[in-house]
Amino acid sequence: MDLVIANGTVVTATETYRADVGVADGKIVQIGGAMPSDVPRLDATDRYVVPGGVDPHTHFDGRSQGTSNADDWLSGTTAAACGGTTAVVDMCFPERGGTLRAGVDEWHRRADGKAIVDYGFHVTVLDESAAVAAEIPSVPDLGVSTLKLFMAYRGSTMVSDATLYRALRLSVERGLLCLVHAENGDAVDLRARELVAAGKTAPKYHAVARPPRVEAEATARAVALAELAGAPLYVVHVSCAEALEEIERGRARGVEVYAETCPQYLFCSADDLDRPNFEGAKYVCSPALRERWQQDVLWGALRDGRVQVVASDHSAYNFGQPDHKPRGRDDFTKIPNGVPGAEERMTLVYQGVVQGKLSLSRWVEVVATNPARIHGLAPRKGTIAVGADADLVLWDPSARWTLTQPALHHKVDYTAYEGLVVQGAPDVVLSRGEVIVRGRQPVAKAGRGRFLRRQSRPVPTPVGA
Repeated sequence: MDLVIANGTVVTATETYRADVGVADGKIVQIGGAMPSDVPRLDATDRYVVPGGVDPHTHFDGRSQGTSNADDWLSGTTAAACGGTTAVVDMCFPERGGTLRAGVDEWHRRADGKAIVDYGFHVTVLDESAAVAAEIPSVPDLGVSTLKLFMAYRGSTMVSDATLYRALRLSVERGLLCLVHAENGDAVDLRARELVAAGKTAPKYHAVARPPRVEAEATARAVALAELAGAPLYVVHVSCAEALEEIERGRARGVEVYAETCPQYLFCSADDLDRPNFEGAKYVCSPALRERWQQDVLWGALRDGRVQVVASDHSAYNFGQPDHKPRGRDDFTKIPNGVPGAEERMTLVYQGVVQGKLSLSRWVEVVATNPARIHGLAPRKGTIAVGADADLVLWDPSARWTLTQPALHHKVDYTAYEGLVVQGAPDVVLSRGEVIVRGRQPVAKAGRGRFLRRQSRPVPTPVGA
């Protein structure tokens, strides 16, 4: 045995109990019972010992919307680790006209030598060609078990219903899971054009262009196509009651649909888009921020299981960099979409525990266990069990601190939660038994993170076989 984490309270998605945890060769090898006395001990007195967070929706070192993300793989994964996250699944965007394999190869190049936590990729289907469709069955060979498709951003990443339906059918055959960004891209495009033509160009009109019904309509369509294909579906960044209603209708019909939301929809609102001095641009993301009452709906859905995952959708652009947020100073449609959140995610969701909205186990479930299960990383990640990776967080439930830009480790020049007083913080973070964060400061070497080949889903047995 290499290490004993002693005197802590273990919290999993199903139970909370006092036990020491023994680690050897990067794995959990013992929970409870007598531990060897001649190995190093990490004291977890007054700490919760929880699984390292799994963030299944990040954008590191991406090039989109006419510019590049603020965070590369070093700064992005460092921020994630300092927030308690020990595994991420990033959105890989192949070049138009290129192959899915070439896209994955390029993402390996960008992450290699930089990531400090373990990582996987979703591969995005952007090209509607027959060649790309023919390549989908080989995606599991790349260690990738998920496809991402956009129903939004007409003229950019948006694909047709035919392409989405084809991908859903192929996903069933190869045990893949399709992720969808569900907004009606045609309606958004027309509404945005009309607003700009009328001189309504401020950031607040971003939400006017894409109201909840735009998200709900596309969600209903995606669920219906998944139903026709007999395929599971994962809806990313659900922001509103209207979209959630469509997911629940699909589930009532027997469709396997997973819902993800993000911290910005739990803590921010459309009011933030109307901040003075163009500050609203910091909050431009898609789907748009909603009216404040929607936050209670999402917290309730997290509590009762209708929403299974909280991911960061960390897609960050600087407020003070000319080719980032300021590009849209005179036209909200040119503001790069996205907010930072990889570091803030676990702390923000923990406020649900502090405020009595979530149990401790439910917190662990939505930030670690469910993302690992749904995205093919269980039982290696997302839980505390013998044989799992020793990805562990010693969480200080009594820490009180203020979310401020200087306190964080991303390369973005702002946080959307500036000045928010929070309780609870990751004190020590371990990845595969190695301490990578201590006292909310990184101590890991760049490039220590490993690529995670994720498990595909079981393929249904053909009728009559």
